[in-house]
Amino acid sequence: MKQNGRIFALALWLVISVAQGQELPPGVMPMAGKPAPALQLNDFDGKPYNLADTAGHWRFVHFWASWCGPCRREMPSIQKMILLMEDSGIEFVLVNTAETEDEVFTFLGIVAPDLVPLMDSDGLVTEVWQPRGLPASFLVDPDGRIQYQALGGREWEQPAYLEFLRRLPATAASPAGSK
Repeated sequence: MKQNGRIFALALWLVISVAQGQELPPGVMPMAGKPAPALQLNDFDGKPYNLADTAGHWRFVHFWASWCGPCRREMPSIQKMILLMEDSGIEFVLVNTAETEDEVFTFLGIVAPDLVPLMDSDGLVTEVWQPRGLPASFLVDPDGRIQYQALGGREWEQPAYLEFLRRLPATAASPAGSK
């Protein structure tokens, strides 16, 4: 019964979103607006990052690993998307999961040399976020709540995704009305 209620709520939210012109691109799913877990890591260059310190705008939090086939195929698209969205007001946070700096350096040097990921070397931050596989992307609103999720690889530089992301800074923080 609980499952039916969730499905109904999701369907209702989707109908409302489409009616308001907020159609979601393929694979992007609305979330319940639960608070984003803590995310404190150092980036590849050793600079500390804390998600809580970046409130006030949308954040695209992406978990990946170089051993993951869909992640490998998706990373060039992520790099293109970030370049196309640099003036959007969205912060892009890439979290490498449980790999060494050498593994990440070698992979990114070939596939996406302009990206500087956060290093979750022991995988503990990833465990707290609980993605259901890799790659996984979460869109965190200005109030620190997860509003959308995308599981699996995407062609993020495609128009449907770019248009959706460009609309985010202009939308209310909580599309489902939850705060």
